[in-house]
Amino acid sequence: MHFLPEKIDEYVVAHSQEEPTLLQELNTETWQTVLNPRMLSGAYQGRLLSMLSKLIRPKNILEIGTYTGYSALCMIEGMQTDGELHTIDKNEELYDLQRKYFNKSSFGSKIHQHVGNAIDIIPTISTKFDLVFIDADKANYANYFDLVIDKMNAGGVILSDNVLWSGKVTDEVINEKDVDTKELIVYNKKINEDPRVETVLLPVRDGLTITRVK
Repeated sequence: MHFLPEKIDEYVVAHSQEEPTLLQELNTETWQTVLNPRMLSGAYQGRLLSMLSKLIRPKNILEIGTYTGYSALCMIEGMQTDGELHTIDKNEELYDLQRKYFNKSSFGSKIHQHVGNAIDIIPTISTKFDLVFIDADKANYANYFDLVIDKMNAGGVILSDNVLWSGKVTDEVINEKDVDTKELIVYNKKINEDPRVETVLLPVRDGLTITRVK
């Protein structure tokens, strides 16, 4: 979902850094072999994730929603050399594809894959994080936030993807069965009002929130 006029969007992409070769390969293989390839962060948002990570310089990163590993490889570009990235996904069928590209990168040994329900897995990880990326099932965003907030170092950043949900969060009437939209509305309000953090919602692609822990 793009909220900018097409020509402006094309100009923005054309004047932003190109994705590295490895990510181009992963992008292509995802579109060729995996269901729902639109779930991929993509080149432009991937470069934004990389830039944010390089600015934050996190020691440890947590990702909730690995998919094929594209966004993890973007964020790890800015990670400190002695850091680690933990990434969680419930789809075990994607594990080997993720690992294939993690190992192709220079960070393979620093990336830890977890398969299963993130709500169960997050409490088992004792690491304190400087950067968290939430990009999994939208109905649980608020639960994920509650689980990670006490695992964040001061000044750490939580990124939340798809928070505009194709613009549905602005609809005056929400379908009663549309749980994702209803929960995202709750989540967006929650993190904007939580006194422990400060939040800016960016209209990038389908919406990306930057939340800094005080």
